[in-house]
Amino acid sequence: MPSGAVANLAVTAAGTLAAAAYLDAKYLIRHDLTAGSISGKAQDAVQFLMERWQQDKTLIYHFLEEHASGETKDHLFLIFEDRSWTYKQFLEDVHRVGNWLMNELGIQRGELVALDGGNSPEYLLLWYGLESIAACPSFINCNLTATPLVHCVKLCEARYLLADRAIEGLVRPCEEELKKENVRTIYYDADFIASLKDTTPILQERRAGIGMEDLASLLYTSGTTGLPKATRMIRHKETATSRGIARYLDLKPGTKMYTCLPLYHGAAHGLCVNPSIYAGSTVVLGRKFSHKTFWPEVSNSQADIIQYVGELCRYLVNAPPASLDKKHNVKMAWGNGMRPDVWETFRQRFGIETINELYAATDGIGSNFNANRGDFGRGAIGVRGSYWRWMNGNNEKRVKIDVVTQEIQRGDNGFAIACKDGEPGETLYRMDPAAPDAVFTGYYKNKEAGDKRKIRDAFEKGDMWFRSGDMMRQDPDGCLYFVDRLGDTFRWKSENVSTNEVADVLGKFGHVAETNVYGVQVPHADGRAGCAAIVPAEGVTVETFDFTGLAKYAIGMLPRYAVPIFLRVVPEFEITGTMKLQKGKLRAEGVDLDKIEENGSRGSLYWLPPGGNKYVPFKAEQWRLLKGGRVKL
Repeated sequence: MPSGAVANLAVTAAGTLAAAAYLDAKYLIRHDLTAGSISGKAQDAVQFLMERWQQDKTLIYHFLEEHASGETKDHLFLIFEDRSWTYKQFLEDVHRVGNWLMNELGIQRGELVALDGGNSPEYLLLWYGLESIAACPSFINCNLTATPLVHCVKLCEARYLLADRAIEGLVRPCEEELKKENVRTIYYDADFIASLKDTTPILQERRAGIGMEDLASLLYTSGTTGLPKATRMIRHKETATSRGIARYLDLKPGTKMYTCLPLYHGAAHGLCVNPSIYAGSTVVLGRKFSHKTFWPEVSNSQADIIQYVGELCRYLVNAPPASLDKKHNVKMAWGNGMRPDVWETFRQRFGIETINELYAATDGIGSNFNANRGDFGRGAIGVRGSYWRWMNGNNEKRVKIDVVTQEIQRGDNGFAIACKDGEPGETLYRMDPAAPDAVFTGYYKNKEAGDKRKIRDAFEKGDMWFRSGDMMRQDPDGCLYFVDRLGDTFRWKSENVSTNEVADVLGKFGHVAETNVYGVQVPHADGRAGCAAIVPAEGVTVETFDFTGLAKYAIGMLPRYAVPIFLRVVPEFEITGTMKLQKGKLRAEGVDLDKIEENGSRGSLYWLPPGGNKYVPFKAEQWRLLKGGRVKL
């Protein structure tokens, strides 16, 4: 071929590649093809689930068993501090626990057992020990005590509460009340689990015939009614999610994912541990988050992926520079809630190529992913191109809502008003009216709460949609952004805080007549900090109010993340025409002393300083320090 022709061919090829790159960037073609269509993914998942059902292998335990007896048996499954397990070793220890649960405690097939503990190998062994005998763990938030803890255990009608010895101080005060409900509390630790000797494999007959629609476990959410609701995790959802996440992240034997997120929560549960078991990859487990141990554990384990929530990333960025900041093997950060102002700083400081942000909810049906590697899409929870919109656009909508009543706004035709690009609105996901439970199974023993998540006749007569409860907006380039949660529940320290739950607790303190709890935005912090407006009891003044006693009481009765940081003492509350407490003005003013003074609002502001045990006055000096970033909440 003549040299001129070669040159022309090279120019043509270069032009074609440039055009392809331009079209890919503009229309997100490659991303859309990778993401696929909702219907296409559903068909593939159904085929896979059918195959597993026909094989009578419907549990996550079955994937563990397959790896422990196959080519990956000597591959690492778990690394925890100075201990580690191969798949074969872990399965043997699972059988120790399974035999104890079955033979000593008499746990029945399908029985719910409450599991309450922090991150540890023993927690995982109990979890999959229950799976090995076809029982179902009910995952309790290990920060709970008092009424919320008792409620969660009673809700699942467990005969046993298996509690970590490390949180005995939270559980012990509840034992007598649990005994009245015929609940036996058993404390576990590493020595106890190690004392179990029977490693006989659990017979397959014990797990035979478990259906894809059967209950796998319960995961709790704080809800909006003051006490946690239990989300029903069904076998097919756990299996399909594990497979989908493993494939999306390209997990395989040898891949190591680090998480220090709590195992009782859906993030570590469904986005790390179960997908890793499906893939035969390795879980590097941290006991809890600390910026002092995070990078040493990640670096020493040579983890490839780290799991995050937004607050975790901010803590790491705010920590002093350290020698391990880039001395690690991490290629991807995977999680949710990465704040836009932290995003690029985090990437550059720690040298991480991909920020893989996602949106999902344990009690939801929709999900979004954004494997971000550059400027485009930074801060988004998802990116969508023309192909995605063509294939999936009719299955997801954002609609206008009344932010006070939280009702969906409808037009003159009676149907919901869809948001335009750039407009925030609540996200809805299409459901099949003939089989709504196929994608959303509702809450355990709380049908009414589940029904509230469904809406009919949104865009046409007879249709059905799922209410996410979350506000989002999409820009003209196809980038989807999370805006806010609806309702009174707010997020602080990676946990959802129910305002009703906190108000119910504070309202029982002797010096409090009425209380109104809400979340407030504060400078240099993710989420919303808790603030409680209170009306003192009759005869109690600001001078005689027991601020020390209230702090001690709240800390003793609530998980620490739910204890209000701010306290606003007011003479009375504003109410709506329907006798509901008006929170709009309080939320809008927050703890901004300038706004409060400008509005001429009454009341005194107090706060619980970091590490403090007494509510003290919050004055202009404290507000100045908070705005200047000199106080970290």
